[in-house]
Amino acid sequence: MNQSINNTALPMLGISAYSGTGKTTLLKQVIPLLRQQHIRVGLIKHTHHNMDVDKPGKDSYELRKAGATQTLVASQQRWALMTETPDLPELDLHYLARRFDANSLDLILVEGFKQEAIPKIALYRDGLNHTVNEILDPYVIAIASDIALATPLPQLDINQPEQVATFIAEWLHQ
Repeated sequence: MNQSINNTALPMLGISAYSGTGKTTLLKQVIPLLRQQHIRVGLIKHTHHNMDVDKPGKDSYELRKAGATQTLVASQQRWALMTETPDLPELDLHYLARRFDANSLDLILVEGFKQEAIPKIALYRDGLNHTVNEILDPYVIAIASDIALATPLPQLDINQPEQVATFIAEWLHQ
């Protein structure tokens, strides 16, 4: 199994791109393809928005707003742990990755966190007012693009999720 550059028990692979490139769209297609190959996938998605997974009026929301620092909501189908973090200076990807149950996953895909020192696939679409060099760093192991690029890195077709999933599976099993 590929030991990526992190301090978690699970390999992490970033999907890095500028907004509007199609990170989520691609992941929605790639994750089921990885599952078909019996690869159990966890996902960390970074957002710049003040998101809330709970709804006003629900008991869990009201109890959390009353001051609970952590709230775990559970049903027979799933459970979710919400942790209030207003005093943390910066999100720590490795801390977040360690929250996963390493026994139930083979890989953590990371959407966003493009400045992190983890292996990543950079996504590039022609015509989005960015150059491909803007998304490259020493940790990019492949580029998925809609055009051919002059690069020594492996190139994948961003519009062929099967190709991306195959690359990820081969990388994982190196």
